[in-house]
Amino acid sequence: MRQTLNSSSSLFVSLFCLFLLGLSACGQEDNSSPIRQAVAMEHGDECHLCGMLIGNFPGPKGELYLKTEETVKKFCSTRDLFSFLLDPEYRKQVKEIYVHDMAKSPWQAPLDSHFIDARQAWYVVGSSQTGAMGKTLASFGKQQDANAFAAEFGGQVYPFGQISLSML
Repeated sequence: MRQTLNSSSSLFVSLFCLFLLGLSACGQEDNSSPIRQAVAMEHGDECHLCGMLIGNFPGPKGELYLKTEETVKKFCSTRDLFSFLLDPEYRKQVKEIYVHDMAKSPWQAPLDSHFIDARQAWYVVGSSQTGAMGKTLASFGKQQDANAFAAEFGGQVYPFGQISLSML
């Protein structure tokens, strides 16, 4: 009888642990698909949000991929990128996001070889530098570069997770 009880208890504990393991996986992102990389901005590319020609404007640009699509969405400014990203309709659909590292790129013509993961970047909001349609968010791979930019051109430095629609 004691051996049957121990076997039953062990089975119950094992099943309960499997149940908890299954619950812990709920809500986690599926990261099994390969990470798609940033692609070059081509002459004639249009902004996904506003339709303007991307190459006609200074300042950092952005790109993103949705979880459900293979095509990249390109944006003429980080401001337009965040306007799309922060829309509740798309917020949970976005997978990879890229912005230019402006510490390594000229403001007038950002280099596509210097795209960085937007979630790891630092942003200067409210600087005197403009991009497509006016004010934009200057993006940097390192906080100290963002701080130096803010000291020269004004604005406040924020990590990705603190950018809100009201800042745009």
